[in-house]
Amino acid sequence: MTVIRKKILPEYFEAVTSGKKKFELRLNEFDIKEGDTLLLEEWDADKMEYTGRKIERKVTYVRDFKIDKLWWPVKDIMEKGLLVISME
Repeated sequence: MTVIRKKILPEYFEAVTSGKKKFELRLNEFDIKEGDTLLLEEWDADKMEYTGRKIERKVTYVRDFKIDKLWWPVKDIMEKGLLVISME
């Protein structure tokens, strides 16, 4: 199993630490799979530096997709965007 380090903005970091946010939406530019550990490091974009706060989460599900291979027309996706929905 691999540990993958990623920056996360404070508003999203807070939602993850509180347990409210149980998902990540990321550009598919790295290899990640179920069982890996996602190490999220809080990033202050104004100061362009890490805050020092970190949180680890085990990856339980990964689904990659290409925008042109989705159910909806690309025109509609570009106009309306996509939603990520977390469920319990």
